[in-house]
Parts: sequence; C-alpha cells; structure tokens
Amino acid sequence: MKRFTQIGAAVGAVAFMTAAVTGCGTNSTSGSTNSTTGSSSSEPTLVMATSADYKPYEYHDTSSGQDKIVGFDIDVANAIAKQLHFKVKIEDMDFDGLIAALQSHRADFVIAGMTATPQRKKSVDFSDVYYQAENVVITKKGDNIKSLKDLSGDKVAAQLGSIQEDAAKTIPNVKLDSLDTIPTVVQEVLSNRADAAIIENTVASGYVKSNPQLQINKIAGMTENGSAIAFPKGSPWTKKFDTAIEKMKQDGELQQLAEKWFGGGQ
Repeated sequence: MKRFTQIGAAVGAVAFMTAAVTGCGTNSTSGSTNSTTGSSSSEPTLVMATSADYKPYEYHDTSSGQDKIVGFDIDVANAIAKQLHFKVKIEDMDFDGLIAALQSHRADFVIAGMTATPQRKKSVDFSDVYYQAENVVITKKGDNIKSLKDLSGDKVAAQLGSIQEDAAKTIPNVKLDSLDTIPTVVQEVLSNRADAAIIENTVASGYVKSNPQLQINKIAGMTENGSAIAFPKGSPWTKKFDTAIEKMKQDGELQQLAEKWFGGGQ
C-alpha cells in the first residue's frame, strides 16, 4: 500500500512453493491467488504478497468477467520476474499483515506501494526505491487545509499499518479512524463520518476524479514517499531485485509503466 517517514501501501502468502529455491512455503492464508507470469516450468515460483485495494498500484479488475489483480506494482513485479526468470504467485491481504507474511516466510516479497521506514527496516529488508510519490489530505470541497495542524481535533481516516496512519497520529487532538482498506478510508470522508483522510497523491487523484465532491489538499513541506519492495531478512533476492530495478530505470521501462498507470513519470 504505497508511504515517507511521517505519512504513508501486496499481497500475502499463497499456496505451496518450491522450498528449495525460495525458502518459503506452507499454505495460502487468504484472498485470491493468480499466477502472473507464463514462464518455463523449470523456473522457481516466488510468492508475492500485496494489498489490492490501492488503485492504481494494485487492485481487483473484473472487467473481463474474471477477477484479476492488476496495476503498476503488478507490472513492475512481472517485469522483474521476466528479467530474473521466476514465476509469480499473488495473494491479496490487508496491508497491515504484509510484514508478518514475510517474517513468517509465507511470502517471498511484498510489493504494495510500501515505504522503507526505519521501523519497518527492523523487521524486513528492502530493495532500492522504484517509485517516488507524495501524500496529500483529501476532504470535501471547500475546506482549506494547508498543514496537518489544521486538522487538530478533527476525525482523520487512514489505512491501518500505513505511514499515513503514523502521520495522522502526529496531529494534535486527532480522532484517528484506522481502517483496513483505502476504499473504506475514502468512504468515511464521503459519508461525513471523517473530516479528512491522508492518502498518497497518485491514489487520491483517482478517487477525486470519480467523486467531484472531494478535493485534494497538498500539505507544505511534506516529504516524498519512496516505494520499495520488501523481503524477509537476509533474502538472497534483494540484491537481484535491485539489479533489475536499476536496469528498468536505465532503459526507461519504469518510466513507461509510470506513464501507463499514473499519466506521468519520475
């Protein structure tokens, strides 16, 4: 989910995987699972965890009549899998369960618009940053929010386990509304059950476009969020993913994917 040291979102475990290659295994825990690469049967299968409620990073698309998890992060994962010659299996879970999935070796990596905060680095390893974004506050139209202090005493919604939630906790006298998914966070504002919500700008723009009664409030001095891929501590895949990410930056593939999903680049 995707996320900076003040404000801040992959998938989960899936069925059995080749323990000799990945070091993971055991059973699928929740959500829908789908293979996203059509590689050779001799290639290892890695379990990718995500929280598919974070459009356009990752979300459920049923337009074809089938439930598929798609988005920017999914395309990034597939591009890396193609480079490094492995298959991907995806499982969807709540954002606040992603780190635990890595720690319990129910997943090989997490890609969910997640920021490598110092606190998270104590539990898992991270790749290099593959995308930069920033966080914003969404409110009903007509509000004038220039800083987080302007929300003092208000009810503010944020996704559970995110750095957006951490940021909300710094607001004086805040009434924090922590929720599992981004759609429910936005619905709190739409239904007037919350005064505001803290969300990443690329995600917020889609909700504001489809809900004209909402507006985006940019907060002065807000640090950019760098999305990175998370791994269990000591994973041999971390450096391999870094190499793949660097190649995608150099050859323009990351730029192309950013333009496809966000309408802009880095």
